[in-house]
Amino acid sequence: MKFLELFGRLKSVVIGMIHVRALPGSPLGCLKMSQIVEEAFREAEVYRDAGVDGLIVENMHDVPYTFHVGPEVCACMTSVCAAVRRACPSLPLGVQILSAANRQALAVALASGLDFIRAEGFVFSHVADEGLLNACAGDLLRYCRQIGAEHVQIFTDIKKKHRPEHQSNSVQTVGTVWAWRDQTVVPEDIWRIFSEAETVECLLMLIPAGIERIMDPSVE
Repeated sequence: MKFLELFGRLKSVVIGMIHVRALPGSPLGCLKMSQIVEEAFREAEVYRDAGVDGLIVENMHDVPYTFHVGPEVCACMTSVCAAVRRACPSLPLGVQILSAANRQALAVALASGLDFIRAEGFVFSHVADEGLLNACAGDLLRYCRQIGAEHVQIFTDIKKKHRPEHQSNSVQTVGTVWAWRDQTVVPEDIWRIFSEAETVECLLMLIPAGIERIMDPSVE
C-alpha cells in the first residue's frame, strides 16, 4: 500500500494543516508573497519539531472560494509548497487547492516535490456554496498520467461536510464504486462512518474533521 510506504504505518497517523494566508488577487489578500512564504515556512518548522507525521498545505483564506482558480494561485501555491518542502525535507507533504482545484493541486505537487494531494469531488456530485461540484476521477487520473505525476498519491473526500445530507452517498457505496485511491472521509457523525467503513475492504479512512470526538467523547 502506497500510504504505508509513505508514512511507515497505517494507524494513528497525524497530518498537520498549514492554512496559507490569503494569496495575492484574493479578496482578503493583503500580504506580500515573501511574507506569506515566510509564515508558512515557520509554521512548517513548528509542526516538524512537534513530531507530526505529515503536512497538508491549503489556501483556506482565499474566500469566498471559486471553481475558477487562476494561474496566479498555482504560482503562489508552488512557491509556498516549495518553502514547506525546504523546511521539512523528509516529511510526507501534500497540498489542497480550494475549491476543487484538483488538477492545479496535482501540478503544484509535482512542481514542488510533494507526495500527495487532497481532492474534492473525486466521485459523485454535490452542491456546495460555490455551486455544483461534479466528479473528477476520470479527468484527474488522465491528467495525472499526462504530466507524469503518478507517484503523487490522491487522498479523496468522499463525504464532504459542507453538503446537503440528502446528496450524500454511504461509505459502503463509495467503497464499492471506487476503492482505488486512499480515501479521505469528512464526517459529521464519526461513529456512523466507523460503522459503515467496517463493511468496506481496501478503504483506508483518514479523518480531517471531528477527530476531537474520538479523543474526547465529551466534546460537543
